Amino acid sequence: MKVVQFFTGTSSLLILLFLLAGCSGNAGNNKSVPTDSVAVAADIVIGNETRLLIKDLAENGDYVNSREFPSLIKAAVVYEQLGSNQLVIDLRTASQYSGGHIKGAVNKQFSELPAYFETGIKPFTYEKIVLVCDDGQLSGYTTSLLRLMGYGNVYAMRWGMSAWNRKIAEEDWLNGVSARYEQQLDKTTHQKPAAKGMPEIKTGLNVGADISAARFKTIFAEGTDNVLITAEEVFANPDRYYIINYERKDKYDDAHIPGAVRYKANGTLGFTDEMATIPADKTVVLYCGTGHNSAFATAYLRLLGYDARTLKYGNNAFMYDWMKKDAAGLSWLPFSEADINDYPVVR
Repeated sequence: MKVVQFFTGTSSLLILLFLLAGCSGNAGNNKSVPTDSVAVAADIVIGNETRLLIKDLAENGDYVNSREFPSLIKAAVVYEQLGSNQLVIDLRTASQYSGGHIKGAVNKQFSELPAYFETGIKPFTYEKIVLVCDDGQLSGYTTSLLRLMGYGNVYAMRWGMSAWNRKIAEEDWLNGVSARYEQQLDKTTHQKPAAKGMPEIKTGLNVGADISAARFKTIFAEGTDNVLITAEEVFANPDRYYIINYERKDKYDDAHIPGAVRYKANGTLGFTDEMATIPADKTVVLYCGTGHNSAFATAYLRLLGYDARTLKYGNNAFMYDWMKKDAAGLSWLPFSEADINDYPVVR
């Protein structure tokens, strides 16, 4: 397992290799590394640093194509294991945290996590490290990055704190679901553009492990202000974005955002012939039913240099009633009362 470390107070970026049985999120993964992680068609422009980064990520577990992706955990499981060898990290603001949090949870901001994992705790002494936020999307995005860094015992709590406590759900998920844009939905199948290339990464380094470390450092320094995008922003001008539907084909065929192009959840990330069809010069919006899976995928694309955003609340944000009508037929996941628990919070 590779763990990327950033030593605070120095300019060095080190990659440490840990062989720790039982901690890797990819243990027992039999999926092969994407065969095109380095070799690509001659007319596809992919810089050398990008190739080295993809190759390094693939050779160190290929998390995005593993059985552990996305690494989500239910609130009920977290609750049942309170007091056990489990660490809960609350990524919300200090005021949200002080207003009510899971007993024993520590409050850390996104930018603090690399240093906290290096010097604040011994991550692999915990059976599970669970990240929580208000809706489960920023925690999913962050979990994806930490997993890619080699921390194979990190999970994001599904639905975020909205699944933990009704008051929080009323302020977040229940307030975020909407059927506002159902009349604007598209059923046309939109084809991917021809593969041209991928964003150029310029760290100035020539070793895959060093490039990975530099990119992780950059991503955590950038923060999360531009990770989420709302349905209002997207539907106001869909042509402004390259919109990726990250769902099954039957769900895409049923209805999707105008202009959205479908990409396979298990056949895109790490495969250069697919990623090279994603325009490098446009803001990329990914969405799925709940925003959880797309948040994990967004982390990978941003690591590769794309200006990628995940749609807040996914399909729930714009076709909620549509989803409820055929929840069984297409196994949609509309957020519902059944997803809300009445677990206690502490202040």
